[in-house]
Amino acid sequence: MSRRQLLRATAAGTLAAAGGVAGASPGNGTGAAPRDDAGGGFPPSGITTYSDPVTLGDGAVRTFTSATPSGVPKYHGVEFDREVVTGSLPSAAELAADRTSVDPTYDDKYDSTGEAMTVHRRESLQFFLPLPLADETPFTFLGLNWNPNGHPGGGEAWGVPHFDIHFHMLGTDIVDAIEGPAYAPYDGIPDERIPAGYNRSPPRAAAERYITDMGEHLAPADAPELPGNPEAFTNTLIQGFVGVAGEPELAFVEPMLTREYLREVTGTERFEVPQPSVYPHDGRHPTAYSVRADPAAGTVTVALQAFKSV
Repeated sequence: MSRRQLLRATAAGTLAAAGGVAGASPGNGTGAAPRDDAGGGFPPSGITTYSDPVTLGDGAVRTFTSATPSGVPKYHGVEFDREVVTGSLPSAAELAADRTSVDPTYDDKYDSTGEAMTVHRRESLQFFLPLPLADETPFTFLGLNWNPNGHPGGGEAWGVPHFDIHFHMLGTDIVDAIEGPAYAPYDGIPDERIPAGYNRSPPRAAAERYITDMGEHLAPADAPELPGNPEAFTNTLIQGFVGVAGEPELAFVEPMLTREYLREVTGTERFEVPQPSVYPHDGRHPTAYSVRADPAAGTVTVALQAFKSV
């Protein structure tokens, strides 16, 4: 059984065990339930399915998908217990010790405790999480990284503690085989495939563009932390490419959020997902994402939404 088949089977088993339905969060601490864009509870009751939770710091994390009975996607998301962002998380030194010890605590990115590894040349704790599938979207699984010392990039703009949330569009077998930092396995990316307002890293960083288990990351030109202003970094949407048969393919959408931002967010904040002119798939693509805090439920969610046919 391939890794992708394993993830599909794991998600299907979880959904069956849950009866295929997840309840809505009970409230947002102000006397009113958190609302989705259509005015219902979030995630929408009756059409949301969850993955099994994984342990991160003092809490748990799980993915979810909301889709109508006819299969129209509404959300792909990840839900954090608030204790994850407010409590104790492993430091870089602890991850390095776990990675090099005889009996490491974190030894498998597919396991419920994740894998401690060096990504972007710094310590990271990485999880590959099954993503309950909506057949009309291209998304396959979620890669979650906790980066206690951030990682290089943007003139050190991203060298602060943060989470990388990769919504992947390729199978785990392809993503798991990516090694870096390295040159991208293609010469360039046609302009029509690049989301509006996004840039590749400068040529001097070409040897560092392709990152283990991820691919090439493109950043929005108007990100306030660029270049080299980590104090302005809170929440930036990265979009990334992977070489498929020698050609660059838009392969992940990645909200990159600081721990401090997730600690302090209140209510719902919604952001645009800039679009390319040409897509690598014929499914529905997200045009927005949201970050939602629910004090009553003790959760923070990050979700792709507002899917459109392409």
